[in-house]
Amino acid sequence: MKKLAKFISSVLGFVVLSIFASQCFAQSQSKTADQQKSQISKYVQSIYGILDLLQEYYVDEPDMEALYHGALKGMLEAAGDPYTTYLDADAFRGITDTTEGSFGGVGLSISKPYESTPDKPAFVEVVSPIEDTPGFKAGIQAGDLIVTVDGVDTSTISMDDVLSKLRGKVGEDVEVGFRRGNIDFTKVLTRALIEVPTVKFGTIPSGKKQIGYMKLIQFTPLTAERVQDALDSFDYSKTSGIIIDLRNNPGGLISSVVDVANKFIDDGPIVSTKSRVKFENSVYSATKGKTFGKAKGIPIIVLINKGSASASEILSGALKDNHLAYLVGQRSYGKGSVQQVIPLSATDGIKVTMARYYTPSDVCIDKIGIPPDREVLFPKIEEEAEKQYTELYKKNEIEKYVSAHKNMSEKDIASYAKVLRKTYTEIDEASLRKLVRNEVTKTSGAMLYDLDYDIQLREAIKILEKENFASLVKNAKTLKQLQDAAQLEEKKEESNSKYIDAK
Repeated sequence: MKKLAKFISSVLGFVVLSIFASQCFAQSQSKTADQQKSQISKYVQSIYGILDLLQEYYVDEPDMEALYHGALKGMLEAAGDPYTTYLDADAFRGITDTTEGSFGGVGLSISKPYESTPDKPAFVEVVSPIEDTPGFKAGIQAGDLIVTVDGVDTSTISMDDVLSKLRGKVGEDVEVGFRRGNIDFTKVLTRALIEVPTVKFGTIPSGKKQIGYMKLIQFTPLTAERVQDALDSFDYSKTSGIIIDLRNNPGGLISSVVDVANKFIDDGPIVSTKSRVKFENSVYSATKGKTFGKAKGIPIIVLINKGSASASEILSGALKDNHLAYLVGQRSYGKGSVQQVIPLSATDGIKVTMARYYTPSDVCIDKIGIPPDREVLFPKIEEEAEKQYTELYKKNEIEKYVSAHKNMSEKDIASYAKVLRKTYTEIDEASLRKLVRNEVTKTSGAMLYDLDYDIQLREAIKILEKENFASLVKNAKTLKQLQDAAQLEEKKEESNSKYIDAK
């Protein structure tokens, strides 16, 4: 066991020294390379001493592999960044599965707070459901909390543990407990082969013309190609505008979003990354001649919500700061950091935040998000409506009805919603129609858009049809202008507060 302890210690020392005392960190302004190496050497010796102590004196035979995993997990969690984590075998396999494009799972992109307290347990939050997956078809929404997985409280386990429980063999069930506001409900989800989706597109009728519609689901190596397919499909003699729907898009590859942005931005920066490590400082600029000429000058509206994160925020920020698009919807998620996955072996690794990204006007939106130019929010669910939603979920009333009435039309959906409204009086008919429609389309696949329910999309169409788009987008403030205005307002309030105190 002593040999194993020494081996584990040497591995820890190698990992720490190779990553954190490498040439890149010698460039840090906070400590010199010699100071860093001295400090690291001290800590490695302490770790070795503790391992040796446990091996010699712990009451039971210690599991050195478990101690190794625990040490790495604890060290990375101590960084205080939910995106800097140790990837054990399951989590590392999950990363590999996603990179390869498919895995067995339920189709939910998730995040988890670092701290958990009795007042605010660190339940896992759904960033966005992936379209046409078990989670999406079950009606799970961005912002829903996953409170249990197969009976295990998610506030007591890591996000990697949650992922390993949600993923698994295709065809097997997993029971997931959700919380939406004050509504708790449980869904049994059957794992399916989850393929990383990218773009759906089509047109929306607009009088004698049409509006091109692109829903970007996630940024993968194929996204730019699929966006080009969408742009090629629109008849620009009839197209009055383009709507780029980034709602519930959790992000993806930075190279992919840069390629997409380049189709609309002809010159200048798209996004930059900044770090204390010099080689992580990069500027991704548009390449002249790469834009799609037919779309030049055409009105563009971008839809965002709290499920729009990372790469989708890069695209939103780039188009906004370049005065090329008008943003409609809800403030975005606010993930402005860049991670690298570093393998430690063939079966495990670490994920480390290496930099933060900045929009063309030089603003980092990490933990802040991007505000829309026009905010359009879905109505808040009141307390009485929450109770009725809970009752409706528990009874599985809609599921049973749709199962017994195959091939329901829109007229059938509207008629059944009216019947439901007689019992569930606090839920509006549009929401009831949406619930029924979701159930009806479970087997046929998600609709490209839902004009009946989607007030954000309807507002985007109204802007394109009835308002002066050129004036709106010209007068929309860049993110830097918004940031400067907010800081000025804060200074005014602080000055007023001091003046009042002085009086």
